[in-house]
Amino acid sequence: MEIKILGSGCAKCKSLYEITKQAVEALGIEANLVKEEDMMKIISYNVMRTPAIVIDEKVVSQGKEHTVESAKKLIQSLL
Repeated sequence: MEIKILGSGCAKCKSLYEITKQAVEALGIEANLVKEEDMMKIISYNVMRTPAIVIDEKVVSQGKEHTVESAKKLIQSLL
């Protein structure tokens, strides 16, 4: 599983990366976690608001703040 956090590097984007990392660890799954800050790559996903979460090349969340629990639920729904 590959999980990308898309964002400009703002505090919310950095926070979402850490929250997602904690969710992956709590679930005990193997995932390649990537923080994507390149605006051209972010635009290629047709994301209108950041931070965004992309799991296995599918945008599953954008412009929303998450908790560890909500991130876990989102990841679990795609397992």
